[in-house]
Amino acid sequence: MFTYLTRTLLTLTVVTLVLTSCVVEKRTTVVQQSKPAPAKPMPPGQAKKAAGSQSAKSFAPGQQKKKH
Repeated sequence: MFTYLTRTLLTLTVVTLVLTSCVVEKRTTVVQQSKPAPAKPMPPGQAKKAAGSQSAKSFAPGQQKKKH
C-alpha cells in the first residue's frame, strides 16, 4: 500500500510530532516567611520570680494603682 519512502516519511513525521509535543515545565515554589508572633507580656508569677519578690500582686495588671 505505502512505498518504503512514504512509510519512512510518515514514521519520521509521527516521531517528530511526538518528540516536539513534549513540554517540560519547570515550576518554582516561592516560600514566604511568616512574621514572628508578637511578644506577650510576662505573667505576674514569672515577673515576681525575676524580681525576687515574695508576692506577684504588684506585678498583676489589675492590682496596679492608676496614676493621675
